[in-house]
Amino acid sequence: MDAIAPRRPAANSAESLAIAARESEMTRRLRVAVIVVAAIWSSGAMAEEKFQKLTGVQIRAKIAGMEVSDEVHWREFYDRSGKVTSSSMGRKRTGKWRIEKDQLCVEFEKEMPNCYEVLASGKKVKMQREGILPLEGVVEPPSGRI
Repeated sequence: MDAIAPRRPAANSAESLAIAARESEMTRRLRVAVIVVAAIWSSGAMAEEKFQKLTGVQIRAKIAGMEVSDEVHWREFYDRSGKVTSSSMGRKRTGKWRIEKDQLCVEFEKEMPNCYEVLASGKKVKMQREGILPLEGVVEPPSGRI
């Protein structure tokens, strides 16, 4: 038995031109979609990375009278008077906070003080100090949950 080859349209036929036009339009739409997705992804990634280190004055303005939390495991209220109240995994603690050399220093009862550089991007904050991973959270008005 001889195999019968499928009939192909002539190179200049109207059918061939229509197929090429559809393929060209699909290719153009795919390119546009890829560019749009790449632009959205890159703008979102860049927006998240615009953290700026805060000065002491900026730290005080950002957290005094506010809560900082990871929205799940821990929450700290920084009273304007310098008192800090913390709730972490069901454990409550109280202590003091202050600004020292452009750092947020927090001292809970019976613990040594820890001082952090504070970086912010909108309501997001990172509190970091040498030797440990940064604490990441959000700054919000008091929730009354502490």
